[in-house]
Amino acid sequence: MSKSIVVIGFGPGISSAVAEKFGGEGFSVALVARNAERLAAGVAALKAKGIAAAAFAGDASDPASIRGAIAKARAAFGGITAIHWNAYSGGDAGDLMATDPVAVGHVFDVAVVGLLAAIQEALPDLKSAKGAILVTNGAFGENSLQMDEFAINLKSMGVALANAAKYKLVGLLAQRLKGDGVYVGEVMVAGMIKGTPWARDGQGIEGAAVANKFWELYQARGDVRARIS
Repeated sequence: MSKSIVVIGFGPGISSAVAEKFGGEGFSVALVARNAERLAAGVAALKAKGIAAAAFAGDASDPASIRGAIAKARAAFGGITAIHWNAYSGGDAGDLMATDPVAVGHVFDVAVVGLLAAIQEALPDLKSAKGAILVTNGAFGENSLQMDEFAINLKSMGVALANAAKYKLVGLLAQRLKGDGVYVGEVMVAGMIKGTPWARDGQGIEGAAVANKFWELYQARGDVRARIS
């Protein structure tokens, strides 16, 4: 039976590595992002490695947009086995004391609203395939005073809020969907990813290491979370 994975929030680093890892294990790969040039380059790179791939434009903060992208991926591949959610939000609320409280609600547009829309759209397929929901998260979401201090110093308070909500959502989804045979797993990344704009001088965590961790979680279907630094 053919398998497919939809990688949402595609870009350099983790999502590229996940697409290559799962594609190399026989999955067809659907890439979803807003940037058409990035999507085209990603598909070309995967096809050059012999991986079946297609791209679908979608905004992870817009439920209608992300549902549409999921539906197109389903039509292209005949079903969805797994979702990898690599999109994030909250960067506009660096300092909560200087952010309009009404606007703070938007930090959850991607981390909660978009993720839920994607899962609801794909859920019939995921149940049928006994599939998986794989979520990238950042360590700012951990319940730790040290992480809170880091988030404040790096003006990433909105990201921390979004990550914390996503962390809780993953746990809720894991419990809610286990009876349906759908695995939910999260990799908490504590550090910058090599090759992304935020990493300096070639330093950082290898995207491939995170992708391998996701593959381990997917195969074992036991632990809900893993942490990598």
